[in-house]
Amino acid sequence: MGMPLCKSLGDGLWELRSTLPKKIVRVIFFLDGQSFIVAHGFIKKSQKTPKVELDAAKARMKTYKTADQERRS
Repeated sequence: MGMPLCKSLGDGLWELRSTLPKKIVRVIFFLDGQSFIVAHGFIKKSQKTPKVELDAAKARMKTYKTADQERRS
């Protein structure tokens, strides 16, 4: 999947784009094997993805991967 529905944000994160009536919605996700892991979702209010939203997704991805490594150990 690619533009205009999906865009890479780097560091393994992807942005899924959707539009609701009068709102622009974004879901940030990453892949774990064949699993699609939703890290964060928000209503977009500016042209660029806000840093706070990206940081939240990165932190959740890190938490997920750390917990996954601990489960496998």
